[in-house]
Amino acid sequence: MFDHAPDQHPAELDRIVARARAAWPGWRADAAARAQALRAAADAVQGAAADLAPLLTREQGKPLAEAYAEVTRTVARLRYFAELAPKPQPISDGRPVRSQLRWRPLGPVAAIVPWNFPIQLAAAKLAPALAAGNTVILKPSPYTPLSTRLLASVLDGVLPPDVLTVVTGREPLGARLAAHQGIRHVTFTGSVATGREVAAGAAGSLARVTLELGGNDAAIVLDDADVDAIADRLFWAAFRNCGQVCMAVKRVYAPARLYPRVVDALAERARTAVVGSGLDPAVRLGPLNNAAQLAHVHQVTARALADGARAAAGGRPLDRPGWFHAPTVLADVPPDSPVVTGEQFGPVLPVLAYRDLDEAVEAANATGYGLGGSVWGTDTDRAEQVAERLECGTAWINHHAELSLAQPFAGTKDSGVGVAGGPWGLYGNLQPFVVHRPAREG
Repeated sequence: MFDHAPDQHPAELDRIVARARAAWPGWRADAAARAQALRAAADAVQGAAADLAPLLTREQGKPLAEAYAEVTRTVARLRYFAELAPKPQPISDGRPVRSQLRWRPLGPVAAIVPWNFPIQLAAAKLAPALAAGNTVILKPSPYTPLSTRLLASVLDGVLPPDVLTVVTGREPLGARLAAHQGIRHVTFTGSVATGREVAAGAAGSLARVTLELGGNDAAIVLDDADVDAIADRLFWAAFRNCGQVCMAVKRVYAPARLYPRVVDALAERARTAVVGSGLDPAVRLGPLNNAAQLAHVHQVTARALADGARAAAGGRPLDRPGWFHAPTVLADVPPDSPVVTGEQFGPVLPVLAYRDLDEAVEAANATGYGLGGSVWGTDTDRAEQVAERLECGTAWINHHAELSLAQPFAGTKDSGVGVAGGPWGLYGNLQPFVVHRPAREG
């Protein structure tokens, strides 16, 4: 431990939500002022990068270069939503009535974010909510409150009072925030189990919910793939941020003919990846964020090995201070192993062989998750045809987990409810409002 954050009592939420509600009419009234404030917010975050990024690395564990990249994406997201505004739309259905669709903000928004990308995911929620004219109460994970509090401190200088408030603390703080009667939209990123609890809590006030609940993304390697050409991209699609990415590659299906080469190529990269403190410029993989996550990763890895899997690289926690696990590539994994069927959320990648492409697609779709997926091969038209068959919100060809600010981001099945990103993220924070008037006056 190198610092601490307030452990706020749930009873404080009543006052915080009331202040957010009181700040809402002034904030919603002037779209031009909101846009200007968000541009100023982007400038302020960019100016604070040298403070935000090192703190993020110390708190979350990711390499410093990735922490700076997270700050950069936060700045870009604020700038993007500063330029978006809801647009009125005329409605014509042939009747002698002039109708117009307009948009209204919802009110105070509860944004609950996890520990893997605390600043970036905070911006992904607060930027569209603020641009739409809502106020925001932001709750970070108890594992990463400090960088979020610093972000809020930076934004305090450019946003009006109580438009953005950060609350920190242990449960039941998040549960009470989601269920608070003064909250009109709950946007949450985290586990499926917690997402269900959040949705149940929000149902009491019929608040809107947007839930991004993780994934178990499959990568299918086709029989025409150039293994040497794709191996580096495929490896880092799985291991970036120590595998703690909701839309990381979490299992690979490779054709039997190429299977040994795929396993060897990924294992070689796992063996040579530099693991250590994120503050060391040479390090590519930092520690897991917390002891509980290390225990989970170790448990699912040990279970796979006990069930007959082979560790082509790694296979166990590293014998050093901190929450480090060796980058691990597992071969010959039973398809029903928890490391295949669940979300390991760490530096462990199972690789499974297939003999028939239909079998691979069926296996890729055979989980409750549906966030993302990818297909890797030389014939990109064929790869796209395979990608069309994946049951997920986003599919990539020969890369993975790359998103544009302008695109929708949503999962299917247990991976989420609602849409984030692009204009869809903005309108997800708005309520339609229709005005009818006679086509002719008098």
